[in-house]
Amino acid sequence: MTAEPIVFPSVAWFEELRRLVNDDPAYRQIGTVDASMGVKVGDEVFVVAFEAFECSSVRSGNEYDLINVDFFIEMESDAWKAMLEDIKANGGAGSGQTLVSLDMLNEISTNATGDQLRADMFFRYNQSLQHFFDLSANLNTVFAD
Repeated sequence: MTAEPIVFPSVAWFEELRRLVNDDPAYRQIGTVDASMGVKVGDEVFVVAFEAFECSSVRSGNEYDLINVDFFIEMESDAWKAMLEDIKANGGAGSGQTLVSLDMLNEISTNATGDQLRADMFFRYNQSLQHFFDLSANLNTVFAD
């Protein structure tokens, strides 16, 4: 676990998660991911790119970036906090806090262009994406107010 607290949401938080996933042999065993994902936390946007067996980049973005990603996950800060706290408490998302269950209840994933093939990437790569976020159990996450 990281000793230093890292604020969520921030590029530093996603960079640390990127490092963890790229160092994790279990992530590579799930399969390849070739997608760009937007993460929207309230008004903040982050762009996370995956290539083959790694998370290749993370950066801060804006609303216009959501047009160019394959899909994005959008939740308010309190919903992200609930999911990440559940991951921390359980070492991985519990049944009500997985990306798929949250999407089924609240439609958290979308695609700005209406391209269904790109939007379906969320479900195609879901196991890898869930593993990506589950690794946040190893971070000392603090939440921005």
